[in-house]
Amino acid sequence: MKRRFPLYLKIVLWFLLNLLLLGVVGLIILEGKFGLDMLVSGPVSHRIAVVSEAIISELRARPVSDWNSVLENRSANYGVKFLLFEDDGTQLAGETTLLPADVRQRLRGPEWHGPGPGRTHGRFEENRFVLPTNAPAFRFPLPPPRFVVRTSSPTRYWIGMPAFLGRQPGEAPHFATLVIASRNLYGGGLFFDAKPLFIAALWVLLFSTLFWFPLVRGITRSLSQMTRATERIAEGQFDVRVPVRRRDELGQLGGSVNRMAERLEGFVSGQKRFLGDTAHELCTPLARIQMAVGILEQRSTEATQSYVQDVREEVQHMSELVAELLSFSKASLARAEVKMQPIKLRSIVEKAVERETDPGSDLQIEIPPDVEVLGDSDLLQRAVANLIRNALRYAGGNGPIRICSRDEAGFVLLSIIDSGPGVPEEFLQRLFDPFFRLDDARTRRS
Repeated sequence: MKRRFPLYLKIVLWFLLNLLLLGVVGLIILEGKFGLDMLVSGPVSHRIAVVSEAIISELRARPVSDWNSVLENRSANYGVKFLLFEDDGTQLAGETTLLPADVRQRLRGPEWHGPGPGRTHGRFEENRFVLPTNAPAFRFPLPPPRFVVRTSSPTRYWIGMPAFLGRQPGEAPHFATLVIASRNLYGGGLFFDAKPLFIAALWVLLFSTLFWFPLVRGITRSLSQMTRATERIAEGQFDVRVPVRRRDELGQLGGSVNRMAERLEGFVSGQKRFLGDTAHELCTPLARIQMAVGILEQRSTEATQSYVQDVREEVQHMSELVAELLSFSKASLARAEVKMQPIKLRSIVEKAVERETDPGSDLQIEIPPDVEVLGDSDLLQRAVANLIRNALRYAGGNGPIRICSRDEAGFVLLSIIDSGPGVPEEFLQRLFDPFFRLDDARTRRS
């Protein structure tokens, strides 16, 4: 399968798209109708209003000559600058500061209504300034921030709060703007609230999780499918296939796994068929050799009887090996034809013992006669006979061989226990491979 869309490119593009979407959302929030005002909304706005009203009340109670010291003390306490300006940009109190053009323009912005130079006039009644008919009214105390401006070179944050400075008899009320200037958004703790940022971070995390979940889930699902398929292939189940719907490296790998399974299935099936055919073809010449050995044994002299007996044993051993090979190939090729039926376990074991042992063998069968299992009687008897044969061959002279069973989680565990040398741990995984031996020399003694 030709790779059309590399996986690494898909991940990179997905990551960039995630950043792009987050950037667009952040730009809309910061530059849209919310702007920086969102950062000083809610509890922050209330805190700024309370502090501003306290400062403005102190200014109203003190003579104008003390205003500078009042604002300087407050600035030192909060770590920000408190400045007082008229609408035309004239500074009334605070550290001498040249306001940026953006801030000066916001001093006379349309958001603010109230009496004063260049403003809508009305009458002032009990801290409530009533405008003419159909004009909005502004109420003190605790107004929201009038404006929030960010300037650069150097970076500064400016917050403007309406300030009612009092009224002289026979004159209009005096309004100005209390400007709060800070080098950063923290503002000495005055107008920083971690809660909105924490909520924003949670939303970013939630969005990123939901955004990345389909891609990551698709990758992990494909990897899980291939892992299960390769595990089944390792167990000899070559008919397994991996769904191939992707057009990246994982799809290419899935196709390779499927082709590997098909080739292995063909190789193994061909090998088993070849073994079966070979074993079947060997049966005829072996039968003829056994017949010839029988005739030769009848006509041999006493001096040649030992040689003829050796030949008979070798031919008999060859016949047993060919029979085992034929049985193995048939069982492998016709595995789906095995018929499971209830059988008595003890009777199967007794038949295997009778077939494999001599009268002097020391075997102990410890299986209750009523133990019943599901299985194929011929295959189960052959498997038990193989284990008994190996136990007799390698541990027959080292004590009794015990054959016992016990129930375990709905299964019957059959154990054939001897006192032989055992199998090294590194070879246990290969113990049930066909024709496996610890000694590669394959002599009759081993």
